[in-house]
Amino acid sequence: MAKWKFSKGLHEIGNGHFAYLQPSGTWGYSNAGLVVDGDQSLLVDTLFDERLTAEMLAEMKRATGVGADDIGTVVNTHSNGDHTFGNHLATNAVIVASAASAHEMSAEGDPRALAAALSAAGALGELGEFLLRIFGPFDFAGVTFRLPDRTFSGEETIRVGDKEVQLIEVGPAHTAGDVLVHVARDRVVYTGDILFIEGTPIAWAGPVRNWVRACERIEAMDVDAIVPGHGPITDKAGVARMREYLTMVDREARSRHAAGMSAWEAAQDIALGPFGDWEDAGRLAVTVDTVYREIENDTSPRNPIELFGRILQLEKRYAAARA
Repeated sequence: MAKWKFSKGLHEIGNGHFAYLQPSGTWGYSNAGLVVDGDQSLLVDTLFDERLTAEMLAEMKRATGVGADDIGTVVNTHSNGDHTFGNHLATNAVIVASAASAHEMSAEGDPRALAAALSAAGALGELGEFLLRIFGPFDFAGVTFRLPDRTFSGEETIRVGDKEVQLIEVGPAHTAGDVLVHVARDRVVYTGDILFIEGTPIAWAGPVRNWVRACERIEAMDVDAIVPGHGPITDKAGVARMREYLTMVDREARSRHAAGMSAWEAAQDIALGPFGDWEDAGRLAVTVDTVYREIENDTSPRNPIELFGRILQLEKRYAAARA
């Protein structure tokens, strides 16, 4: 939306709401939100490492007077590290997440694993170079991992001063336990990675049709400002575009599965059409794989190296087509 410039830093939405944006919204560069009323505050998500999170918290302190020690609650919208790895710096806050997200964080979220993977990336050749390019800017070794203090399932309401903040679990979709943070009185919703605006979404968990329903739930809300997990602040037109992309991928993947194609063959065959100019288009490979796993009821462990290899190959293919 033209009303809010997509530039790095804190943007005032109004009525005690703020969005912290990180262009371009590609791998690891996520958004966060701040809700303030009186002497109470709530932070929606932290960032991918403590350096970035400290920079964000310092800017919030300068602009609003609310610093790291003042935040009473942090809501993690989902388990991914680019929304959770800065939790440790909110020293006095209660960290809240869905039970499914907390389980996913405890099982898979330790930043030491990412640090170890990057230290070994040199042995992976071209794929290692790709992984270092997208994850190398972040200091995972410097993260003190902090899990949620409290969890919920379904819906829960938190008070921030006189504001009612509704937490709505809409996962599994992007991840196992995605949560929307909705302040109906102020017509604002923070969506976490249910929305990637001007960027390609990636379905780690699925089902994709559940993600479509999450978009429909946002579209049914009476909101003016929609703060996505990645990309610029948007409106319902941006949500509709995300829903249309997900619907297209789910439909096209299912038709190719019925035709006997493998997930990788399908990902290479699907034409992106009007979504081809979105950033990180190669993520399609993971979402198609997720649709196939749903159809086949496949719950076996995934191979991240193989999946990132597919992403890289699609990115190269798209780049060659544009050249």
